[in-house]
Amino acid sequence: MENHPPVRVERRPVSETESRRANGPDWDRYADEYQATHGEFLGDAGFVWGPEGLTEAEAGVLGDVAGRDVLEVGSGAGQCSRWVRSQGGRAYGLDLSHRQLQHSRRIDAATGIVVPSVRGTATALPFADDSFDVVFSSFGALQFISEIDEAVAETARVLRSGGRYAFSITHPTRWMFPDDPGEEGLTASQSYWDRTPYVEVDDATGVVSYVEHHRTLGDWVSLLAGHRFVLTDLLEPEWPAGHDRVWGGWSGVRGRLTPGTAIFGARLD
Repeated sequence: MENHPPVRVERRPVSETESRRANGPDWDRYADEYQATHGEFLGDAGFVWGPEGLTEAEAGVLGDVAGRDVLEVGSGAGQCSRWVRSQGGRAYGLDLSHRQLQHSRRIDAATGIVVPSVRGTATALPFADDSFDVVFSSFGALQFISEIDEAVAETARVLRSGGRYAFSITHPTRWMFPDDPGEEGLTASQSYWDRTPYVEVDDATGVVSYVEHHRTLGDWVSLLAGHRFVLTDLLEPEWPAGHDRVWGGWSGVRGRLTPGTAIFGARLD
């Protein structure tokens, strides 16, 4: 396992530029460990919406992807997009992390299912208007973005009329609790309405090394409605019986009592 540098945790406002400068290099550092730890669970051509293990084959949030142009924002190693391609969709990936995209190339070669991918950000998608039928993000870029309104606007721009938008994030109610998979993670310690970003600062350099942004369920609904999206799905997967995987703050201890993941599905009017 990789040894992470010591950090101190803060809650304070962070700009989009600072968020991007922190999270791109952070994912570059973490990519090898992430793929080694979670790659088998995700599958080389698998579509898992979150740590509970709910798959898109089960959820069907995207609808039929065969023959569709599909963009994955925050694609990582392209596992979800590779599944879309296995179902007949024309999936493309976008990620901020160069190292994650290198892993995508590696799995492309191993599986023979190639996902054309580009390095970029959700707030400035390098695609023409009306390019895609579906845009999705499975625990991808959205909670790492400060200027979330711009990211949703960009999604609306590249989607065709009637197109599908779906994404999964840490369930907003989880921000009330410590990021602890055990019993201590069941006691609320933070206001649900406190939207101050979570920030990690490298002790040695004083540089921001990780940022995560919180929005409430109401914030997400308003964001979508403000960009001509009609909400069609809001899934809160239950923790499956016999699922003993611990992934960060996700675990059976917590998952049997409170949701850890929220999955939104919407249609562009």
